[in-house]
Amino acid sequence: MSSAQTDVIVIGGGLSGLSAAKLLREKGLDVLVLEARDRVGGRTYTVQRDNVSYVDLGGAYVGPTQNRLLRLAKEFGVKTYLTNEVEDLAFYQKGRTHRFKGAFPPMRNFLAHMDLNNLFRLMDKLGKEIPAAAPWKAPDAEKLDNMTMQEFFDQHVWTKETKAFGSQFVQVNVTSEPYEISALWFLWYVQGAGGPFRIYATSNGGQERKFVGGSQQISDLIAERIGPGQASIIEPRCVSRSAGETSVTVQCINGQKFHAKYAVVATPLPLQNKMTYEPPLPSLRNQLIQRIPMGSVIKTFMYYKKPFWRENGFCGSAAIDDDGAIIGFTLDDVKPDGNHPALMGFILADKARQYVDMSTDERKRRISQLYCKVFQSEKALKPVHYEEMNWLGEQWSGGCYTTLMPPGFLTKFGKEIRKPFGERASREILHDLGKIRADEIWQDEPENDEVIAREFVSTFWERNLPSVPGFLKLAGMTSLLSAVAVGAFLYHRFK
Repeated sequence: MSSAQTDVIVIGGGLSGLSAAKLLREKGLDVLVLEARDRVGGRTYTVQRDNVSYVDLGGAYVGPTQNRLLRLAKEFGVKTYLTNEVEDLAFYQKGRTHRFKGAFPPMRNFLAHMDLNNLFRLMDKLGKEIPAAAPWKAPDAEKLDNMTMQEFFDQHVWTKETKAFGSQFVQVNVTSEPYEISALWFLWYVQGAGGPFRIYATSNGGQERKFVGGSQQISDLIAERIGPGQASIIEPRCVSRSAGETSVTVQCINGQKFHAKYAVVATPLPLQNKMTYEPPLPSLRNQLIQRIPMGSVIKTFMYYKKPFWRENGFCGSAAIDDDGAIIGFTLDDVKPDGNHPALMGFILADKARQYVDMSTDERKRRISQLYCKVFQSEKALKPVHYEEMNWLGEQWSGGCYTTLMPPGFLTKFGKEIRKPFGERASREILHDLGKIRADEIWQDEPENDEVIAREFVSTFWERNLPSVPGFLKLAGMTSLLSAVAVGAFLYHRFK
């Protein structure tokens, strides 16, 4: 089999690998990207269809603080458009739809509202105490890391309504269940996205925008920039470096070998366990990649002749808290020119695993019936087209959206997982070659000048409303003082 020599081999043709390759190429290095799929883009996956134009079956949304991706989109002339949130949002709970505005749905009673307010205030406070680059150094890091998010909710949440919404908040953000993940990891993850409001909100949040033409085109355009023949669609199998050698050899499953001074592995962490390494990986790295799974999600699109939900005063965003509901979260997916109206819906975490063996037609039927209830229209029962992507079965991703970290992982393996990757790995290589200074290895990304992160302003009551136990304690003390006052009055009146 043939072999080839280059400066750097990048394994993985998703956004991380391609952005690393792009930076190295711009600094004059020869770069080869190896990708197992028949396309680049990784977990961004845009499919062209005659009847719907295009559909983003993978990662699609972008918003304030996601400045590196916004910078790439601007550089390649890829425009964004706003996710519709003009009309009311919907919160579907126990068979009823509640309309609302803002990031979070209203709770049904005062205690639940107080409980939810305290939960997200606490999550925001704890998240800000976690160092972004070293979460294992957070106050009470081991305690939080050894606790699941379910245990966190059990400890800090008092009402059923808030516990249910807390579970939905976990499911939609990391496609896993609260019982599966470390509280430290989840709080760190949420804070890395800008906090609870930023990660969940549509307007001013993580789902604010989509890319005109789809998200995968950014990867396609980077691959074109890197140059013809520099992205090979072949599966890496073995990464090796012989004793005393200064080069790395990557052997692919078809027998081809490639040699370079450096290799950057930019695949999802769980999939790195599919490769063999000579010499073997360091002990902690070898253990690390055996201990973390990917999230579970089936992404769906239901297309209609007209956006009936808008006609009914709904924007298309819905949080769905119902044990029997197949979908957990929806967003409007009308194209920017108004054509091809659709509702995007996620089948999340345990429900994705529960419904993955159901037939496509049955999932379509169940989803349309649910939308009929959520958006209060019989028109939901008459879709004109349906698309879905089962990420659980995608072998080169292993799942979506992200790698999740179980209890105990961050404090044991955090230092290992924080080692350079993507553009950071490229800058480490460039520094090693003397092309950039040490202080240029890590660079903060400036804020995008068009997609600006606005502050989420809390009210006086949101900042000062007590927790449920605090309120009950205060109410009990007030009742006691009232009883004492009445008793004193009666004593003096009738003695």
